[in-house]
Amino acid sequence: MGLFQSVALRTVERKLKEISGEKVPIIAGHKLLYTCNLRCHMCPFWRRPDPLLLSVDEERKMLDTLADFSVSYMGFEGGEPFLRRDLPEILRLSHDRFFTSIVTNGWMLKDHFREVKDYLDFMFVSIDGIGKVHDRLRGMDGSFEKAREGIVAASAEIPVALSSTITSENADQVDQITAFATEMNISVSFQVAYDYSTAEKMSPPSEKLKSAIYRLLELKKSGAPLMESREYFQSVIDSWYNGISWKCKPWLTINIDPQGRVVLPCYVLNEYTGSGRIWEMDLPKVWNSVDWKIYESCNKCALSCYLEPSLFSWSNFTMVKERIIDGILSYLRA
Repeated sequence: MGLFQSVALRTVERKLKEISGEKVPIIAGHKLLYTCNLRCHMCPFWRRPDPLLLSVDEERKMLDTLADFSVSYMGFEGGEPFLRRDLPEILRLSHDRFFTSIVTNGWMLKDHFREVKDYLDFMFVSIDGIGKVHDRLRGMDGSFEKAREGIVAASAEIPVALSSTITSENADQVDQITAFATEMNISVSFQVAYDYSTAEKMSPPSEKLKSAIYRLLELKKSGAPLMESREYFQSVIDSWYNGISWKCKPWLTINIDPQGRVVLPCYVLNEYTGSGRIWEMDLPKVWNSVDWKIYESCNKCALSCYLEPSLFSWSNFTMVKERIIDGILSYLRA
């Protein structure tokens, strides 16, 4: 069975489970490791020690468990995933089962992307500013140029987008970052920095962030290559500035830490702390034992992996086109 057929089958299975009242995720995220070669000011993860990481066989067990639970999309991140020498083998296992993506800081990308290009449907490269702004936020001189070189090389063979975190130091650079994505002929995804307890407090001041989000909404409407929907930016504005909350559906996204443990209830509320190896538990039972309703009005983050699936509606043609039709056409053209 091909990838499209297996994903389509899991989509049907997921819908049948949802009809019966079961909560089922569509997206999975997995930190392959915490170790990183950069020292981003706003990130807590490189500060964590890495115990023994999962073996390739354990990664396979995790992926099989997620496939059995009807997950369709698998995203890998870190730390820096390219620091794992077994990355190609892990991505191959994932690509046999899911639409697969990865997030990288780009430092090693130019030299190593060909090792993984056949096992990826999409790649995100982190860019948090132009030139020295990016280097300062990433804690390493030369990181912008390394990422730029990697983007040029990889985007010729893999669908690539920038991933940019809006902080107090770069909120005024959203135009420049978007222009850089346009120049590179790729898309860009913007996230708002979350102030983790073990990282530097980098979330933008309220009015500065408001201006940045309004500007991104304008850019989106003008046809700029922003991955987030218009509804995404409007929901952030409505929630944080107009008192109109969006209904979060965190059960649509499941995260697994570097030791294979399920992160509950979500990525940010417990700062990515997992408990219980995923292949050793009754995952549907564990997932559906959570009282998800108490998190519906949380609105503490603006992570698109939670906000976008929560907003998605089949009756909204623009969202269907951007999230489903355009994605399928891009995949078929690759």
